Amino acid sequence: MGKITLQTKILVLIIGLIILITASLTGIVAYYESKEIEKHIGERALNAAITISLMPTVIDAFEHENPTGVLQPIAEEIREIIGAEFIVIGNANSIRYAHPDTGKIGKKMVGGDNDRALISGETYTSKAVGSLGPSLRGKAPVINEDGEIIGIISVGFMLDDIQSIIYNNLLKFSGSAIPIILLGIFGSVMLARNIRKDTFGLEPHQIASLFQDRSAILSSVKEGIVAVGADGRVTMMNESAQKILGLSNNYMNQRIEEVFPNTKMYDVLNSGSAIKDDEVVLNNRPVIVNRTPILNDKSQVVGVVASFRDKTEINEMLNTLSEVRKYSEDLRAQTHEYTNKLYVLSGLLQLGHYKEAIELIQIESSATVQVNKILLEQIKDQTIQAILLGKIGKSSEKKVEFRIDTNSYLEELPSHIDVAKLITIVGNLLDNALEAVEKKEKREIVFFVTDLGDDIVFEIADSGDGIPGQDTYRIFERGYSTKREKGRGYGLAIVTETIGELGGQIEVHNPPDGGAIFSVFIPKQSK
Repeated sequence: MGKITLQTKILVLIIGLIILITASLTGIVAYYESKEIEKHIGERALNAAITISLMPTVIDAFEHENPTGVLQPIAEEIREIIGAEFIVIGNANSIRYAHPDTGKIGKKMVGGDNDRALISGETYTSKAVGSLGPSLRGKAPVINEDGEIIGIISVGFMLDDIQSIIYNNLLKFSGSAIPIILLGIFGSVMLARNIRKDTFGLEPHQIASLFQDRSAILSSVKEGIVAVGADGRVTMMNESAQKILGLSNNYMNQRIEEVFPNTKMYDVLNSGSAIKDDEVVLNNRPVIVNRTPILNDKSQVVGVVASFRDKTEINEMLNTLSEVRKYSEDLRAQTHEYTNKLYVLSGLLQLGHYKEAIELIQIESSATVQVNKILLEQIKDQTIQAILLGKIGKSSEKKVEFRIDTNSYLEELPSHIDVAKLITIVGNLLDNALEAVEKKEKREIVFFVTDLGDDIVFEIADSGDGIPGQDTYRIFERGYSTKREKGRGYGLAIVTETIGELGGQIEVHNPPDGGAIFSVFIPKQSK
């Protein structure tokens, strides 16, 4: 079954209201009209009855030998004049002297409503069923000069005739509703067209479907989306935007500058020109913002929509790829280092220096056994093993002593700790340590890890210059570097952000014997 159109709904509603109102008014009018008509006709009947009862000719006729001969012509003449259905004249015993049907003269009047006139001498109107059918009657007693009640006058109008009058009046009244209904149909069509124009020709069910689709799309999009009206107040914001901006649900109708710092939406509102790929920092997170004007059918700017995406995930992916590349380079360096040692060993054997060759083999074997014991037996997470193997090879090539603390111990990491995040944290800190010691006389890096307690703890110590006191709290800021070189100062900032995403923290201090120690604490349980 097809959807009912907006025009049909409005048409049915308006016509239904008109018919309902017309029917209600008709009922009310019919009620009061019937009462008024009955009152008016009752008064006519009563006045006629009173007038006839006071006529001397009528009073004298009751003493005549043939009352019917006198009263019948008078009654019929008056009946014709006033348009009554009947005029009945009876004596004190309700015996008819005059009646429209001459065959009923001399018979007793019926209806049972004569007592008030004949006994009490009252004049009144009543409804009763007489010999001609249901009627509205006016009753008046006939009183002689001695004050005696000698007869009764009954003037009547048939109720069917009264109802016919009422019905005809109602038809006239109802007929006036036809132009109103036609006007309502015309108005409803025009109203529906106007609404469809405002809704770009879409029906309500289509608008509802679009709204549902829009809500689903906005919820699924990872980019933050914010829209404002011509007055600069927020009209829409999706969940991703709330998360990036750190907002609750109390943002609707607020001015954009109150919820979106560094905004340039007013520039777009004023100029009507879009602003693309603008990089800003929101809540210490780098984002790329696009701002596009919203135009109406007259090409007037009625709002602006801004979309922004977090660069952190892109940076994390790039850092992961960079670390993978570094691993490849580190393994290549390790291969190169072992190839050099094999060449030396080959040369010693060819020259017959077997003792020196054996000593070299024993030295390398001892170092390898020690490292492998810690890596394979104490550090059981494969990602950390891979990172350390690569960095050991790179350190060996750069003539840096890389030691793994013999007290290190680590089970496999919890599933909530993402491999990419782990590579970013440990890889960056070890690279910084290598860079800090590569030009020093004493080149030493010590790595320690433990998962005892509620946190996983990483410590990287180097024999470099350490961190100057004034830089201790700034080295984690994005773009800040102790080397004061352009394009640096992002590694530790990314490490700090990544640790924060895991619910952990990082500390740095300078030991008394020189160098720097970076300590990372990552909760085992996801928060």
